[in-house]
Amino acid sequence: MGIYLIVLYVLAMLVLGYWAMRKTKNVNDFFLGGRNIGPWMSAFAYGTTYFSAVLFIGYGGKLGWGFGLHTMWIVAGNVIIGSLLAWKVLGRRTREMTARLNAMTMPEFLAERYRAPALKVLAALIIFVFLVPYSASVYMGLSYLFERAFDLPYTTALGILAGLTAVYLIMGGYFAIALTDFLMGLLMLAGSGILLTLLISGAGGIGQTFRLLTNWATCSPALNPPPGTPAPAIPNWLTLASLVVLTSVGPWGLPQMVQKFYSIKSGEQVKRAMIVATLFALIVTLGGYFTGAMTHINIPNAPHVTTVTASTGDYTSGKDLPVKMKDGQPVMLPGGKPDIDWDRWIPTYLGNKLPAWVLLLIALLVFAASMSTLSSLVLVSSSAVAIDLYGGSVNQRADRKTILLLMRILCGLFVAVSLYVALRQPKIIINLMAISWGVLAGAFAAPYFYGLFWRRTTTIGAAAGMIVGVGAVLMVVRQYGDAGIPLAAAVAILSPFVVVPVVSLVTKPFEKTHLDKCFGVDQEPASKQAVTEPVGS
Repeated sequence: MGIYLIVLYVLAMLVLGYWAMRKTKNVNDFFLGGRNIGPWMSAFAYGTTYFSAVLFIGYGGKLGWGFGLHTMWIVAGNVIIGSLLAWKVLGRRTREMTARLNAMTMPEFLAERYRAPALKVLAALIIFVFLVPYSASVYMGLSYLFERAFDLPYTTALGILAGLTAVYLIMGGYFAIALTDFLMGLLMLAGSGILLTLLISGAGGIGQTFRLLTNWATCSPALNPPPGTPAPAIPNWLTLASLVVLTSVGPWGLPQMVQKFYSIKSGEQVKRAMIVATLFALIVTLGGYFTGAMTHINIPNAPHVTTVTASTGDYTSGKDLPVKMKDGQPVMLPGGKPDIDWDRWIPTYLGNKLPAWVLLLIALLVFAASMSTLSSLVLVSSSAVAIDLYGGSVNQRADRKTILLLMRILCGLFVAVSLYVALRQPKIIINLMAISWGVLAGAFAAPYFYGLFWRRTTTIGAAAGMIVGVGAVLMVVRQYGDAGIPLAAAVAILSPFVVVPVVSLVTKPFEKTHLDKCFGVDQEPASKQAVTEPVGS
């Protein structure tokens, strides 16, 4: 039954993709939907790109288990900073300035705002390289859930999902994404609501659930480790705070998120999109993180006792945490403890706690979220090479049809590279996502934000911010290893907000004519405009 529903869902997506392809005539249509997307579709596209299998599988699993109810700080950050303030602060200004500068991508915006073609090349390379691990992490999370829900081998599920992404996106571009995001968003909302309702009722109701989750000793092992546990190199409370910054401030600089501001029909519709996106974020993040926190309930011995069938790696009950297996044997960490496979924890838990039909619904929920995220990642990455590198630097005379064809080819190439990384599985899902978001947001959030709002920002200031953002991730990870990835990402995102203005204040500003082009003459006081602007300008 489940396979038939997936097939039906896929066929519907392909039909919509074909219909969108017939309406996609140029690069602007393919990448931004003709800048004619309404507020509801824009809000749902933002939300379904924001939250994917990484939230429900990677973050909900490891963070929900480690921090328990304290993950609600991440929920609050995602809702207030990542959704509400992102739309309120960035939405209208982004739509208006990118239209004035005729910029379709983040690299194009940086190049036009700072009059620096080199920034376009640098930004395009950063985007294409560092969106690959994030895309791979989404594929991995989705494949683990399909492996559990549909009894498909991991590699088979991975190949099917990658092929579908490539075909669907190559056909219709952003217009196809926007058409299906509304359907996907409704499915995510319904699935999150049903998931929470069933888990809470199964635990004895909302009151009993909170009483169990507020038990500090058993429901937050990361913040209250058992006696004798070595202190981590980075305090766990700092890791939690870093994750709030990463997942809440990070979206302010992610090209795949900012694209939703470019494509909305008009600045006047941003307020409605903001309300819808905020409510969407509240329901979906609760579904992901609260589910992760609830994995403690009715599993009193699980934090420190792990049982596993050594020959197969199967988990026999909800009291088992999945263990990584190698050559039929559990992988053991220094000190004799098993190496937990956190990427499979939520699929394992839900498979033991929920009826088959509900697990199917949750698989569809994560599938919907992940397909939208993957489509946005692939689209933004292909545009970085086709529009910004090839059309913007290598062959500036390239016609739009050539660039559109190249974008479609690159969509397939990006999916193939992401599939290769996912099959190699160099890191767990949460690490892949954190590295990607940290580098991208570190490189772009501050130059983008100051470029929108501060006329004094200079090219050298923006470039310095980008270099510091990328370098911070590499330095902190080198110092602390994988354990330092969340902290590295947070440092990378926040430090350029100091570097960009400091460097800008000691370097040469832009002339007024360029700034008026970027901000519009309406940014100047009316009395000053009357004196300095010639009649008819």
